Amino acid sequence: MTHTDAEVTTETLERLVLRARRSVNVALTESVTFVEAVLRCLAGVPSGVTVRVLCSPAALEVAPTRLRALPAVRTFPHDLCGMVVVDGTSAFLRLGTQAAADGRAAVVTDRAAVSTLQLLYAGVWSRGRRMVDHPELSPRLRTELTRRILEQLRSGRTDAAAASQLQVSLRTYRRHVAEIMRELNASSRFQAGVRAVELGLLSRAG
Repeated sequence: MTHTDAEVTTETLERLVLRARRSVNVALTESVTFVEAVLRCLAGVPSGVTVRVLCSPAALEVAPTRLRALPAVRTFPHDLCGMVVVDGTSAFLRLGTQAAADGRAAVVTDRAAVSTLQLLYAGVWSRGRRMVDHPELSPRLRTELTRRILEQLRSGRTDAAAASQLQVSLRTYRRHVAEIMRELNASSRFQAGVRAVELGLLSRAG
């Protein structure tokens, strides 16, 4: 059975998570409301229950310290559907672009549907990046200027054209590019672009 209405709220999520007996598998989106709601629920999970959290780089940036403190967290570079699967028997799905607290969610209890979600989750989890392999982003990489420079690199513009677009000198632009590449541990501009997408600094869309 699937319920999708205004009664499906974060309180529903809490009830599902706190009665877990074996496992809680979570996929986090970049929604601050959803991340905060899930973290509050996980704080009350009974001991002995296995908790796994999969998040996009953007979701990780919502609450990096608390997420890194959890025992089993992995990141995945693609956009994720907000989801919590409890004991392989029920699931809470965040829908659309609205926060779960606004009622844009569904509870799934159909065993076949939940089993499918569990299998999908296991597949993505196996390809996720371990938290220890996901570096913390320095403040420099989170700036608007860095994002704009990365966009210029991805566009393939020449340094002169990019510097003009950003209204900085060619020397300043190249200095910023070198610093960004160093922060990303990238040996080429192409690699810097790939790393920027992996870390959620750039979207996959052009």
